[in-house]
Order: sequence, then structure tokens, then C-alpha cells
Amino acid sequence: MKPIRNPDSAPGDWYVDTACIDCGASRNVAPNLIVERNGKSVFARQPTTPDERLAAWRAVLMCPTASVRSETKQPRPQATIFPQQITEGVWRCGFNARSSFGAHSYFAARSSGNLLVDSPRFSTELLKWFEDAGGIVHILLSHQDDVADAAKYAERFGARVWIHHDDRSAAPHATNLLEGESARPIAPGLVAIPVPGHTRGSVVYLLDDRVLFAGDSLAWSMREQDLVAFRDACWYSWSALIASLAKLADYRFEWLLPGHGWAAHFAAEEMNARLRALVIRMREG
Repeated sequence: MKPIRNPDSAPGDWYVDTACIDCGASRNVAPNLIVERNGKSVFARQPTTPDERLAAWRAVLMCPTASVRSETKQPRPQATIFPQQITEGVWRCGFNARSSFGAHSYFAARSSGNLLVDSPRFSTELLKWFEDAGGIVHILLSHQDDVADAAKYAERFGARVWIHHDDRSAAPHATNLLEGESARPIAPGLVAIPVPGHTRGSVVYLLDDRVLFAGDSLAWSMREQDLVAFRDACWYSWSALIASLAKLADYRFEWLLPGHGWAAHFAAEEMNARLRALVIRMREG
């Protein structure tokens, strides 16, 4: 059946159609403008300011099912929409892939070689931006679910592709396999930390003791206003994930950038306290 306008969307030009898979990605880039109703993303109201219209366009390019639309086919603004800078040297790529259920991916600019963390869908627009930024040296895959078009980007840039051995079947093109549960330095200031739980081969990547690329192992919840792990989307072992996050609390970071869910930024001490409190809640059931 052809997707139609979701009647739960607010009246007006902008809307989300019924092909939405409720990945939540559009809500992450257009908070309060796009919300969840009845298990789908919808416009709560129409964008009225330049910033809100830019957010709506971010949702258009973010949505993995092309479900964010305007009746009048609004002209695209001249401002850069994606990649979207999150913090110094780190951008959210946009162009989320349906094969990754709309998971976010990230680009980090590094003098030792630029990084792509998980993969967006293959886009000529992103390709040019990556080329202008100096290419990609490492593609860091957090787990088997969010591989998307990593192989195409790797081929274009001759990048090394990292994934854990236990999730390797999702990336037969990978050039480097992480083993076991011990942390491993990959490049200056970059450490891969295996965190089995969400999948057996889940990995988080810590950059400069400041930014944690968490895949699907850890996220911020706007509803809970706290760190969360996804028990209903834990494909390998909840007890293993608890143990992994307990070990992760030994590391320092200020930014949490997840595959699904919301990003978070706190002083390292507060981030650590919240992570330790999450582990306690998980252990208590």
C-alpha cells in the first residue's frame, strides 16, 4: 500500500507519512517539532522559524524511509544541513540507512586520519563533503546492525574497516577484527572497547577521553532524562551488557553519541556518576 499522510501529523504543509518505522531519528534532529504518537513520528506543529525549517529539512535528509515531506515541496535552504557539527571535530552524518533501522553515524576529523563511525547510506552529497574534509582512513563499526553502506565508503576512500570478530559476518569486507573483551588502541587518541551485550560483538569507541561513540549499547533518554540501555533491543545478553557498562565506567568521557536515542553532554564526573547509577538500576532489575 502506498504511504499516505499520517493523520496524527499536525495540519499544514509539513507531515510524516505512514511508511515511518518509528526509528526516532527525525525526532533527534527536530526535537519538539517532530514527536512520537501512536508508535510513529509525526509533526506536533508546523515549523515557523528559520531554525525550525532547517530542523525539518534535517529530518527530511535523516529519515531512512523518506517519510518526512511537505505538500508544497518546500525549497531546500542554502545552509549546510548535513553533516551537522555536534562538538569540535565531530559531526553527525545524517542520511540514515533503513538497513540500520535509522541509526546515526558520525564523522570525526583527525590529523592522523579521519574517522567514520558506523555508516550512513551512500550519498553523493556526503561523498563530496568527506572528500573535501580529507577522506576517510578508518571506518569504525560498533556492531553488526549498523554496517549499512560501509563497504562502499571503504572502497571509495581505501579505508580500513574495523569490527569485532563476533559480529564479523555483517562486514565480510572488514580489514581489521577486534578480538576478546580487552580495550585496544586503534589510532592516536582512539580506543576500541568491546562491550558485549546488545550483540556479542558490540564495541564502543572512545576519542580523546572526551567523546564516546556508543552504538546501541548506551544512550540518553529524553523521557527519563537520564542514561539508558535498551533491554527490549538486547539481542545477545542483558547480564553481559550490565557487566560491560560497569567496566565502561572506568573510562572518562563528556560526550555520548549513540546509534539510537539522544546524544548527551555533561562534565566527565557527572557522566560517570550517571553511568554508575544506571548500572545499579540495571542490576536491580
